[in-house]
Amino acid sequence: MGERRTRLIRARKAAYYTQETLAYALNVDPTTVGHWERGKSEPLPYKRPKLAKLLGVDREQLEELLAEGQNAPSAAGSAAAPPPADAVTTSGDLDYDTWADDLDRAAVCLGRQEFVAAKLLLDRWTGQLASGADQRALHLYGRSLRLLGDLRQDQGVLTGPLSARQSYRKAMAVFAELHSDRRVAQLELHLAVLDEMSGQLEAAGRQYERLAADHRLDARDRTRALLWVGTALSKAGEGTAAITFIRPAIRRFEALEEPQDWSVAYQKLALAYRGDGDLRQATAALEVALDHRAGDAPMQRVRLDTAHGHLLLSDPATADSGLALLEGAAATATEYGMLHQLQAITGIRRAYEQQA
Repeated sequence: MGERRTRLIRARKAAYYTQETLAYALNVDPTTVGHWERGKSEPLPYKRPKLAKLLGVDREQLEELLAEGQNAPSAAGSAAAPPPADAVTTSGDLDYDTWADDLDRAAVCLGRQEFVAAKLLLDRWTGQLASGADQRALHLYGRSLRLLGDLRQDQGVLTGPLSARQSYRKAMAVFAELHSDRRVAQLELHLAVLDEMSGQLEAAGRQYERLAADHRLDARDRTRALLWVGTALSKAGEGTAAITFIRPAIRRFEALEEPQDWSVAYQKLALAYRGDGDLRQATAALEVALDHRAGDAPMQRVRLDTAHGHLLLSDPATADSGLALLEGAAATATEYGMLHQLQAITGIRRAYEQQA
């Protein structure tokens, strides 16, 4: 058993996995892994089969390792110690290609809501950038921070010292230093999204409207900003005004040949019509979104099922189907750790129960 424990510790360090990230992967308190590696932890539940594969042990071995209470032999000298999680070496020591590849892999993981795998990759590079970094190192560091912000946004961690907002602001400072106006504007757009998610709808709407005409952004990002003006208005109960922004965004996405954004825009249109009391138009718009699903990633499924369920709750004849859809969406949001989506679903169900 001690040999297996040593092998797992060695694998964690060789892969630059922090104890905190491993604890997150196992859904346990961040201090648990450190205690366990010193032989002090109690048996823990295992919830992530993929982790065992990543670390080169099978599920049964990992469960035994977690349950073992004996001290592990030291792994010192058996593998090179990883750099601290909050340190990045000088640019001369960096492997740019590996860093860029890891960021591409992390972006793919985020698109699938594989948060643990994305965090493992980003943990290798995020932290305090050492002095003497060149422009390429700064650019990669800025990308790393932005992806970390995306991860925390998808998880619903919007404020605080380890939040999406903090990561985006750090990334913005890096890209401002690099005079990368487009990247800075994109991060301003991300921060406006956080305002909207936090309920600051008026402030978010003003930012979206400003950025929709900001030529630091490309045509797609400007169109997304236009769509999100409508989203903020729809959430504020101004369905008619929201539609006047969402309809032009749909036409622009079609001209830009952006099918995923186009489909999402129809989903937003359905909710705006629902808020305006026009269930016929809402149903028609949602049918377009359902017929042209924007992929099958968990986040996309949850958002579409939530919109569909919300619409079905508007009619007593379909309310049971709507509740069933929301229940399934809530289960998926819980499984993948999408806190903001889960809160939105809970709010919809609570409002329905109060009206029933």
